[in-house]
Amino acid sequence: MARQKKPSGSDRRPGYESDIRRRSGVREPRDRLLVVCGAAVTEPAYLKGLRDYIANPAVTVKVAVKAAAPNQVVEYAKQLRNQDRNAFDEVWCVVDVDQFQDLQVARTSAKDVGIRLAISNPCFEVWLLLHVADHKAHCGSYGELEPYLKRHIPHYDKTRIRFADYAAGLADARIRAHRLDPSGLEYTKNPTTNVWQLVNRLTDGAKSQLRAQPRSTTT
Repeated sequence: MARQKKPSGSDRRPGYESDIRRRSGVREPRDRLLVVCGAAVTEPAYLKGLRDYIANPAVTVKVAVKAAAPNQVVEYAKQLRNQDRNAFDEVWCVVDVDQFQDLQVARTSAKDVGIRLAISNPCFEVWLLLHVADHKAHCGSYGELEPYLKRHIPHYDKTRIRFADYAAGLADARIRAHRLDPSGLEYTKNPTTNVWQLVNRLTDGAKSQLRAQPRSTTT
């Protein structure tokens, strides 16, 4: 039996080289993201749960914590990135408006060094609530949001976040948050959150069911 000739030049079929990569065990490079959270428990628990749930082969995500005011979170993210300039392709900080007075300073500092911010007003719990309800009412603090969360998630506890409680509503949260702030820049509006932009980045190319349409639940 004649030996088959290897495809070469114009004989190569589309995708031949990628097939070779798969057979030889060579993987396409992943985007490497660093996400620094400005709270000790809620945000990192959610984001680690999201990362593990999505298991996006195109992205690797390191979640770090700096429970501090926004500008301190940004400074800490700078330090982590500067330890190895080649370790990350993109850096995000997850912060709240809350009662902090240094958010504009943090935004300027982050912009100057190419760090992106995921900001929630008044707090990250707005993003959590949007998984289960279309909330548009002004919220003065976390204390005002907690009853809404417990209405939909009776066992809700900010110190014990389970991503499984939010997984089914992820597509809804993205769409509802986008409606509150399509630009992702209006952090002074209450309520608003551009965490959807970070989530879009983490889930890019993953699980098509995440694009499902939102449900009509309201608070």
